[in-house]
Amino acid sequence: METVGLFEAKTHLSELVARAEQGEEVIITRHNKPVAKLVPVGDQARDRDVQRQHALAALQRFEPIAVPGATVQELIRQGRR
Repeated sequence: METVGLFEAKTHLSELVARAEQGEEVIITRHNKPVAKLVPVGDQARDRDVQRQHALAALQRFEPIAVPGATVQELIRQGRR
């Protein structure tokens, strides 16, 4: 991952966008402090899909909670009071 200053990024924006299209990530700095990251759009969608899959898998690993002497309907009704 390359780091470029803001002035250089403005000067070479089309080149940096082309590199992002090829899969590279570029950090843009202002006064030597990172302020932005240029990444391919496809990576964001893929990252969200991976996060969604992990969240679903975590939910599927949950064990059901048994509450002796109460039905789901009773618990819902009590929760609405």
